[in-house]
Amino acid sequence: MPPRFLQMSDTITIELQAAYALIRDALIAQGVAADVAQSVAVALVDAEADGQVGHGFSRLADYAAQARSGKINAAAKITCHAVHPASLLIDADCGFAYPALDLAVQQGIKVAQEFGISSMAVTNSHHCGSLSLQVEKLAAAGLIGIMVANSPPAIAPAGGSTPIFGTNPIAFAVPRENADPLVIDMSLSVVARGKVMNAARTGTPIPQGWALDPDGNPTTDPEQGLQGSMVPIGGAKGTALALMVEVLSALLTGANFSFQASSFFAATGDAPRVGQYLLAIKPLHAQSDFAQRFETLIAEILKQDGTRLSGASRFAKRGVARENGLTIARNYHDIALKLAAGQTT
Repeated sequence: MPPRFLQMSDTITIELQAAYALIRDALIAQGVAADVAQSVAVALVDAEADGQVGHGFSRLADYAAQARSGKINAAAKITCHAVHPASLLIDADCGFAYPALDLAVQQGIKVAQEFGISSMAVTNSHHCGSLSLQVEKLAAAGLIGIMVANSPPAIAPAGGSTPIFGTNPIAFAVPRENADPLVIDMSLSVVARGKVMNAARTGTPIPQGWALDPDGNPTTDPEQGLQGSMVPIGGAKGTALALMVEVLSALLTGANFSFQASSFFAATGDAPRVGQYLLAIKPLHAQSDFAQRFETLIAEILKQDGTRLSGASRFAKRGVARENGLTIARNYHDIALKLAAGQTT
C-alpha cells in the first residue's frame, strides 16, 4: 500500500513506517550501509515523533552531506571492549553515533543485569540526537538509565563570552510498572541548539532568551544566535553542569572536548570525535518493592493540581504520531525525496 499523505500549505503528514523508509532510503542512496541507515532513520523519526524537531528530519541533509564528504565515516567499524567487568568502551570510528549507541545499550543491559551496574563510554562519535530515546531503552529493561553527551562549542563559561562547552545534554530514565517510564531529557542551554538551526532553516525568529549574538547581546535572529552562543540554563549553575558533562563524556571517554569538536552541521572539516557516556543501574531492592515505592513518589507529585511528569508530553506526541502520522515541514520532506533519488541538496 503506498504511503498516505495529507497535503497542507507548509507541512506534510506521513505515516511513521513511510517516514522510517524514506530516511533509510535517502541515506542508502547517499552511500550509507543499509543497517546503519536503518539505525539512523529510527532515531530521527522517533525524535521527530516525540516533538524533538531539532533532532529529526532537519538533520538529514547535514548527515547526508557529511557522509558524502567523509566527515562521517560511512564505513565505520564499531568496536566494543570490556575495560573492566562492568565498564565498556565503544569506539564509533568517526561514524554515526546511533549504531554505536545501539551496541552500547545492547551490551550494557547484559552487563547491568549480571553485575548490577554498567558503564558505557562511547568515543570518536558524532551527533547523538535525542538522549531520551537511549535511556528509555534502559528503562524498558528494568534499569535506571543516565546519559550525557558533549557537542561542539555553544556555551561560554560563567563570566566569559567565548563558547567552550557544548549544549551538553543530560538524560535520565526510571522504569515503571504498567506505565510509561519517567524520562527526563534536557539540554544545558535554555533550548537545544538544533531548535535554533531549525528556526534558521525555516525562516522563523527565535524567542528572546534562547541565544546571544557574537557581541553577547540577546537576539531573536537564529542566524545571529548560531554565530554567537546559547544561553545556559540557570546561569553559572548551567555552566557548572556543562563542565561535569564534559568530564564524563569527553575526558572519561577519550573523546574531543567540546572546544575541539568541529560542527555537526558543516560537511567540511575533521570529524567532531565527541563522546557519550551512559550508566545503567539495576535497582538494589526487589523490583516489586522499587516499583511500589516509586509509584508512591509519583502519586505524591501528581496529587497537586497542574503538576505533570517530565517527559509526559513526549509520550503524548508519540501516540498522536502513531495514530495520525508524522507532520513535518514540507521542505524537509522534499529534501528527503531528492536524497532518496540519489540527488544532493
